[in-house]
Amino acid sequence: MTAKKPGFARHYLRYSTGNLLVILAGLVSFPILTRLLDNTQYGILNYYDSWVLMAVAFGKLGAQHAIMRFYPHGGDAGRLRAFSTNLYFFPLAVSISVWALLCVGLIFTDAATGLRQSWMFWLAMVSAPLLVFSSLTETVLRITENSHLVMWSRIGWRWLEVLTMVGAVVWLQHTAVAAYGGKLLAAMLVILFYLYWVRRNLGVSRASFEKSSIKEGLIYGLPLVANEMIAVAFVLLDRIMIKGIIGSFEAVGIYSIGASLAMQVNFFTNITMFEAFMPMANRLYATEGAAAVRALKVRVLVPMTYALFGVATLLWCFGTDAVIALSGHAKSASGPVFAAVGAIYALQPILMVAGYGLLLEKRTLKVLALTSSSLAINAALNILWIPTYGVMGAVYATAVSSGAYAIATCVWVPRELLKLPELRVVATAGLLGVAAIIAIPAFNLFALAPGWPRLLVGGSTVGAVYAIAVLLLDARVRAMLRDLLVSWRGRVASRMQAT
Repeated sequence: MTAKKPGFARHYLRYSTGNLLVILAGLVSFPILTRLLDNTQYGILNYYDSWVLMAVAFGKLGAQHAIMRFYPHGGDAGRLRAFSTNLYFFPLAVSISVWALLCVGLIFTDAATGLRQSWMFWLAMVSAPLLVFSSLTETVLRITENSHLVMWSRIGWRWLEVLTMVGAVVWLQHTAVAAYGGKLLAAMLVILFYLYWVRRNLGVSRASFEKSSIKEGLIYGLPLVANEMIAVAFVLLDRIMIKGIIGSFEAVGIYSIGASLAMQVNFFTNITMFEAFMPMANRLYATEGAAAVRALKVRVLVPMTYALFGVATLLWCFGTDAVIALSGHAKSASGPVFAAVGAIYALQPILMVAGYGLLLEKRTLKVLALTSSSLAINAALNILWIPTYGVMGAVYATAVSSGAYAIATCVWVPRELLKLPELRVVATAGLLGVAAIIAIPAFNLFALAPGWPRLLVGGSTVGAVYAIAVLLLDARVRAMLRDLLVSWRGRVASRMQAT
């Protein structure tokens, strides 16, 4: 863990590559599963999966945040052992113990009342502690800058899921139970690797047990447990309220297909960026102060704003075609959900990066207040709009609550850490996007069959025109691209000389 670490660019490249291949795996499995599972079965699968995410968010007890914040960089073997004992193994042991008690309680309750939980429920229960363990282990891998292991484990896990889930549905049964059983099998295989890595790299000792370290970790991490649960609730709430108000798993399935595909957009545009941005921002803040973090934001926000406005434009124009292409015309009702929610997820990271800073100053209660308020707005608007607009009411509620959260983050962050994107950049990207959105229907552009023909021709054409326009209008983007190409050529030349 003390070896020289790669730079920021290499970490970002690894995370981008890993997440892109994970998304590709999703694009492979998504059309297969949505065609083999009807809307009801897909809704059940997504419903239980959302509850597992909530359970895992609680089960980690905020340990992943404490691991990120209190890892002893440059520490000796004793400090590293104390870290793993108090901030990794102890919360993991507590989480597994609570899970075991819950299982025993459920078994005795079922025996006493004569109730029987479904197979889907028990598969979800078994997966929860496995996902807690894998999440904490991956956090240690990230903070120790083992991005290559994170990349390969994610790729391997996701493609194993594709094989096991699709295989189970094709060869066993076209049900959510079969799909989730395959998912659980893939998780177990990857966790064997995590167990091997933990045994070799993380020590535990009773002598290293420190109440003060555990208390410090809990004080920092517990508010973020609630914060993470609320974040997961954003995924869960819409589905629960659609089921409760409309009363149909089919409606849940329509929303889930579009929203699940939109989460793939969020995975690449939001999560990848913050995986590379957060460790660097934390290090700069600790060593150089707020000005260095603002300077980092300036460098990141210019290309990021252009890129994400372009992604949002393509999703808005061709999101429905993507759903038809991947899942068939029978699932076209999910197209508007994907187009709108995907565009929201694409644009939100711009303000989230601009307003990043509350966690740097350990203001976790403010972060909790922001997410709680956003969830309350989402719930209230769902109650108001789902009866009127159906599934799209949940989409509109997501748009308003997500936007409110991103804006509030910028309002509450200390001024010395706030760096909004340049108005010129936002105006240029926004006008280009609006021009495309207006021009396509106005001039009946790309009057092709919905699905792959319109997606490939229209998406590639609009994307290329947008990129060329950005390069022509902003010299800084041209300079960044030129520097990137020079750096890439230099690395290639160095490797060729070395061989």
